[in-house]
Amino acid sequence: MNVPRGLSAEFTTAVLQPKPWGHETVFAGGEHGYVGKLLTVTVGQSLSLQYHREKDETLLVLSGAGVLEHGPSEGQLSVDTLQVGDSVHIPATVLHRLTATEDLVLAEVSSAAPGWNQDVVRLDDRYGRAGTSAP
Repeated sequence: MNVPRGLSAEFTTAVLQPKPWGHETVFAGGEHGYVGKLLTVTVGQSLSLQYHREKDETLLVLSGAGVLEHGPSEGQLSVDTLQVGDSVHIPATVLHRLTATEDLVLAEVSSAAPGWNQDVVRLDDRYGRAGTSAP
């Protein structure tokens, strides 16, 4: 087996970010073209109803359960139950909101275009966070 010389693993420290719905742990911050997070959502809590202009994401349920609302507009949302092992791809511009029906842990992998961490349009947010806006 030929192993390229001069290459080595890169180590970083994951960053825990408290959120009103629980917390997220960012373990890949976009430097290599993708973002990796663990989302921990407390039972009964919801992320905002939101969409991303450019960010494309895939979620994998690691533990717990939840409900995902998703669709092209607020009046056209489908509702699906998510359980351990379920994976869902959410393309850019798709409205979505996740609510935990049990304490929920998800892995999220997403694209990392410039400004990825600001690429959210919140249509409804139960926590009144600044930045909630209509498109």
